[in-house]
Amino acid sequence: MTSIIFKKPVLDLEATGKNIKSLRTCAGISIKTMQALFSFPYPQSIYNWESGKNMPTIDNLIVLSELFGVPIEKIVVTRMVEIPVECGCPAKLLSA
Repeated sequence: MTSIIFKKPVLDLEATGKNIKSLRTCAGISIKTMQALFSFPYPQSIYNWESGKNMPTIDNLIVLSELFGVPIEKIVVTRMVEIPVECGCPAKLLSA
């Protein structure tokens, strides 16, 4: 059995929320306007995005990308986490 370290990208909710808030304020868009654009009955979803409590769905990320004029990669922040993995394959296959 071979052991490797896999670097897994994970979403950084707090940093992504800060990006959303920064992009929104730089664009001069109010929470109320965002609420209307997304047809949300309440603004809480937007506050939750900006505070890092949860993430926009992929379709809402696409809208945010268009709204702010930036690629999704400029909105979503990831960080790498190292995970040890036991693998039954030879080490030479893992380095290819």
